[in-house]
Amino acid sequence: MDLVEISPNAEPPVCKVVDYKKFLYDQKKKQKELKAKAAKTVIKEIRFGPQTDEHDFNLILFKEQGEILLLRFVNELEDYGKAEQLPLLEGKKMIMVIAPKKTK
Repeated sequence: MDLVEISPNAEPPVCKVVDYKKFLYDQKKKQKELKAKAAKTVIKEIRFGPQTDEHDFNLILFKEQGEILLLRFVNELEDYGKAEQLPLLEGKKMIMVIAPKKTK
């Protein structure tokens, strides 16, 4: 048996008498369970280019028309997600972040 400091920042510090190897094993097991339960973020990219046909949401090189296109795209995806960030022009690319809706 070992004396293990559980919470060093508490007043007074909290200690327990436990088997140290079992204590470490239990901590690793808890961390592994938390990691398995954590939501994983998946980022997908869709590109529209100047040669995109009408059925693929016709994109022309003007900023306003690109914004309209992306807003129209988000409007079509309302059932699946919502826009976290409005369209933003970065160089030649217009970027928009869409987050999935949480399901219960």
